[in-house]
Amino acid sequence: MGEKAFTRGAGILLSITSLPSEYGMGTLGNAACSFVDLLVDLRQKYWQIPQFDETDCIDETYQSYSVFAGNPYLIDLGALITEGLVTKEEVRFFEGLKKRHIDYKSVCKKHFQVLEKAYGRFDCSGKAFTDFCEANKEWMDDYSFFMFLKTFSENAEWFHWDGSLRNPNSDTMKKYGEKYAKQIGFWKFCQYQFFSQWNSLKKYANTRGIRIIGELPLYAKYDSADVWAHRELFEIDADGVLQVTASCPYGAAKDAHHRHPVPLYNWERMEKDNFSWWQKRIKSAAAMFDVLCIEDFSDIVKFYAEPLESSPEKSGKWHKGPGRKFTDVIEQASKNCKFFVGNLGTVLPGAKRLAAKMGWPVVRILPEAFNGNTADENLPSNYTDTKVVAYAGISGNMSMAGFFRDKTEYELAFLYEYLGIASKEEISDSIIRLAYSSVADVVIMRMRDILNPEWDNGTGLSVLQEVFQWGTGEDGLTEDRRAWLRTLAAIYRR
Repeated sequence: MGEKAFTRGAGILLSITSLPSEYGMGTLGNAACSFVDLLVDLRQKYWQIPQFDETDCIDETYQSYSVFAGNPYLIDLGALITEGLVTKEEVRFFEGLKKRHIDYKSVCKKHFQVLEKAYGRFDCSGKAFTDFCEANKEWMDDYSFFMFLKTFSENAEWFHWDGSLRNPNSDTMKKYGEKYAKQIGFWKFCQYQFFSQWNSLKKYANTRGIRIIGELPLYAKYDSADVWAHRELFEIDADGVLQVTASCPYGAAKDAHHRHPVPLYNWERMEKDNFSWWQKRIKSAAAMFDVLCIEDFSDIVKFYAEPLESSPEKSGKWHKGPGRKFTDVIEQASKNCKFFVGNLGTVLPGAKRLAAKMGWPVVRILPEAFNGNTADENLPSNYTDTKVVAYAGISGNMSMAGFFRDKTEYELAFLYEYLGIASKEEISDSIIRLAYSSVADVVIMRMRDILNPEWDNGTGLSVLQEVFQWGTGEDGLTEDRRAWLRTLAAIYRR
């Protein structure tokens, strides 16, 4: 297998929603291009964007309605004004992003009101739009129908819809498709606008030498167009009833899986056509991103399946995953896109061996290393090669300031000795410097940690809400802070 080597460099993790905006939260507009310019100024090479697929506006940002679709909330309304689809007066009810917390649900509702007005004035017969619909027909027809039916069913999960609507091939569905073609077309319009703007942003970033990192969760959401339209690829029955869920046999992670059950793939069925659905998914993702981080990578080797109603007599079981034959297929489908894999922990050595065979770097999370164990693999002094993507924290964690704030001096003794510091106030910058100085090919810092705000998870927000509802505001980085990051990138050859 030919290796796709990573260029040694550093990058920043920041959600597009966190960018300054006139429309309540960040979009794919001028602020996104300005952030690319900032990355260049800071001598960065990567921008990691937390997942931005279609969501429900609440707290399931990592569980999208389609693994192929983009998030309509990120469509820049300024571009629609330029196109003449809406007027400035029609978007005046938005308040600029002045605070560090985004009223995500309210903004999404207003955003859709504007998109619906724009769609009413859009020429759906134009060549660019019809070509886009044809090129993406294989997934977008299912997605747009699914999203219309969710609206029609007052946002109920598809497995709770009326029986005639659960089957996408029923006669009732054909009648709905004809009767509500205009409403279904709205969702295609949203995807057209999203991808038009996204492609322009990615082209601008790549032209300026910035590579975009995307996140690729292994599993699809139960309440998604993917499962609704292709249930034969998942371990659910013909009526859409989920019997078992992908799970984890350990503590809090197990509880999280049961709160948001996800259907297992029918890997045997998928292998029969050489994982064709996955090939399409990877080709789509590889067209959007330059680098992909595969989450839940261990499940490709071995996964734990558990009944939804578990009991001592009805416990979960481990099953063998598709393994190397699957990773070879997605590597071939990805063309020039590079892969790395999420933090594997110490549970499945087989997953580490597979990642090594594929030549895919593995995530190491620095804050987790300072537990007093000098052999911890997350410590940079224990990296055995350069195939590492080092984080001071990832999108599912609180800020470094928050992570260490309640630690006792006794608990921090090893960290102080390792970093050569004497106080909590020095931790964030020292860990960033440590990551930059390591042999890791790629280092990713979160914008919150670079801004170094005294802000933790005591805000009443869930961890996911904390990440996606937090905004950078308009203060940005001071010149001293910029100079410090440039210096780190220079002296550590990033």
